[in-house]
Amino acid sequence: MMIILSVLNLPHHMTGEQLQTLFSEAGLVASAKITTYLHNGESRGFGFVAMETHAEGQKAIAMFNGRLVDGLHLTVREDRPQSRCSPTRRARNCRE
Repeated sequence: MMIILSVLNLPHHMTGEQLQTLFSEAGLVASAKITTYLHNGESRGFGFVAMETHAEGQKAIAMFNGRLVDGLHLTVREDRPQSRCSPTRRARNCRE
């Protein structure tokens, strides 16, 4: 089963291709995307990596969380979808 990882504190010059190459050290990468600003296309300093298996995702977290890349310490964690009805943002139409 595929696992999506959030990768924070990326160097602003890093491309999605470079991110994919980096994470391929941990296993098969299904996709890698750097999040950019809409108005200028520049990196926002974070992205997402989809690893082919949960085991490869866990290996990537162990390998890259805290790793120094171009002077920045990466933060890598499993991306979990936020609940529509999170405790900090209650919606009137939220039924749990």
